[in-house]
Amino acid sequence: MLFVGDDWAEDHHDIELQDEQGQVLARARLPEGIAGITRLHALIGQFAGPDTGPDEVVVGIETDRGLQLTALRAAGYAVYAINPRQVARYRERHGTSGAKSDKADSHAMAGMVRVDARQLRPVAGDSAGAEALKVAARTRQTLIWERTRQVQRLRHQLREYFPAALEAFEDLAAGDTLELLGKAPDPARAARLTRAQVSAALKRARRRNIPDRATAILAALRGGQLGQPPALTAAYAATARALIAVIATLNEQVKGLQGQVEENFGRHPDAEIYRSQPGMGAILGARVLGEFGDDPHRYADGKCRRNYAGTSPLTRASGKKKVVAARFIHNDRLVDALNAQAFASLNASPGARALYDELRARGTEHNDALRRLANRLVGILHGCLKTRTLYNEETAWSHRQTSLDLP
Repeated sequence: MLFVGDDWAEDHHDIELQDEQGQVLARARLPEGIAGITRLHALIGQFAGPDTGPDEVVVGIETDRGLQLTALRAAGYAVYAINPRQVARYRERHGTSGAKSDKADSHAMAGMVRVDARQLRPVAGDSAGAEALKVAARTRQTLIWERTRQVQRLRHQLREYFPAALEAFEDLAAGDTLELLGKAPDPARAARLTRAQVSAALKRARRRNIPDRATAILAALRGGQLGQPPALTAAYAATARALIAVIATLNEQVKGLQGQVEENFGRHPDAEIYRSQPGMGAILGARVLGEFGDDPHRYADGKCRRNYAGTSPLTRASGKKKVVAARFIHNDRLVDALNAQAFASLNASPGARALYDELRARGTEHNDALRRLANRLVGILHGCLKTRTLYNEETAWSHRQTSLDLP
């Protein structure tokens, strides 16, 4: 067997090749792209025996995605994505000076896959469809988080020079709000808005009770308020208009990506199982599926899936001291989606509601109760995927007698 440590950078890879005894066979700095992967294959070929199969070449690399990783998997090599934190801790086993170099990191990773491969997680064999879904769902969620940041910036600007706008408009990311603020980003122009202009914007946004809404908006915009000097107001208005344009663009792109995510999710063979879970629609299902992947052999049991999700508790025990706490190191995107599902399931599943209410009655805080509920829902999802069955309320919660008494 051959063991390869690959410390990658944007334009090159530092490679070390070891044999089963830990003897360094070769070191090289290879370029990124076709030239680099071709030279890596040639280097491995120099030391591979006549009967060495691709799966007997074990590679450790500090990433779980990218063109280099795809090429390594396509060659049939056994690839392990190693967390940089693990590499740093392993490096400290061989020296305490704190020295670091790319060559030393490639040496550490080659040693890790040679000695501790059983303690590492191999790169999942997810399908191209699941990977595509992950990319689209992640990008959409990133744009949503970016929109939230831009809305907070706009809110901060308006508070400084135009607080009446915050009273008039509840949702600063809504289409009617952006349209009206774009036309009148300062108090003087806002006060000159007509009822017809406000009503037309509300109608295009498909609002209800348009006459009353228009009256409330105009009253807020035309009411008395403190103001800034004209020059400062003009500067604030210019920055607000720029933020409004950014938010409007983000709204458009989020909407476009939503269609892409739903289309990709609908084509996936696991989509029906995910959508059957309580509180999980197409978008949440796509986010959870993308983060979990669809490799059927990746999670040995429900506990493994819960540990990966970061919903299961973490135990620290030393001597007489034992502490059970939530995991703070986890996949933020997956945890966010699972918590959203747990919250939505409170109205969709009597069993989920009963568990949440029981936890709250015991004094558990809201967020911790949601995490524990999400942990239970991940186990249910694993069982459904393993048996290829849809969610069933009675089967999922039959062990809890309280759920059977609920209407």
